[in-house]
Amino acid sequence: MNWQRFISVPVFSVLIVASVVYYITVIVFIRDWVGFQTPTGFWNALIFTLLLCLCLFSFFVSVLTDPGHVPASYVPDVEDSLGSDQELKKPAAEVRQCDNCSTYKPPRAHHCKVCRRCVLRMDHHCLWINNCVGFWNYKAFFMLVFYATTGSIYSTVIIISSVFQKDWDFSGMAQLKLFYVCSGVVMVALSLTLGTLLGWHIYLITRNMTTIEYYEGIRAAWLARKSGQSYQHPFNLSVYKNITLILGPNMLKWFCPTAVSHLKDGIGFPTSRYSS
Repeated sequence: MNWQRFISVPVFSVLIVASVVYYITVIVFIRDWVGFQTPTGFWNALIFTLLLCLCLFSFFVSVLTDPGHVPASYVPDVEDSLGSDQELKKPAAEVRQCDNCSTYKPPRAHHCKVCRRCVLRMDHHCLWINNCVGFWNYKAFFMLVFYATTGSIYSTVIIISSVFQKDWDFSGMAQLKLFYVCSGVVMVALSLTLGTLLGWHIYLITRNMTTIEYYEGIRAAWLARKSGQSYQHPFNLSVYKNITLILGPNMLKWFCPTAVSHLKDGIGFPTSRYSS
């Protein structure tokens, strides 16, 4: 774990935004809407606080967890695996060498110019967590996006409900109305942005792809069509298997960002027998 990753303007910005959203949602809108003394106010405040805690916990795990580096002793297997499609394979076609590190890199590993090293199952380098999203912290990153999206939508619903319940029939409310409108617009925009990101990563997970592999697959499919062949992502097994490879086989642990005992070494991955 590297606590120095928190010394970053984007990381501080995320923490500030989370604090402001919590203050506006709980202290301003829930208290003004129904109050903390009522069961509705108490439970809404409690649920939103829980969502924020889960979001921040996932954020800290994403920032502090090493995404995975290639072991110095790694040597690729130059022989094709003859096992079933459920075994970990290291096909000869996957043998690659990193020009920057001057070492071999496993399948799905890529060199990050920011981190200056090869990252296992690299998805992308995320500015907002000041860290790469890779093999060991991808689940935490996904849960961060999930909880942030859920919390943003929840906050939006609370703000809209508060607006419809408020009595606007007395004067001197222009500034307050502007505050309500701005808060609602910002939360709707945040919910749409995070929701789009969540949808994108759900799409990737169900196909067992990374962001890098998605764009590589577009080019690979184009080249395959030019040669009269078809392309299929080699690591796409089935929707359920793809999900369990990321979130784990136990559904009760899907929403825990640190439940990653199902992960192997990040060197070999199951492949489809139909992959080209």
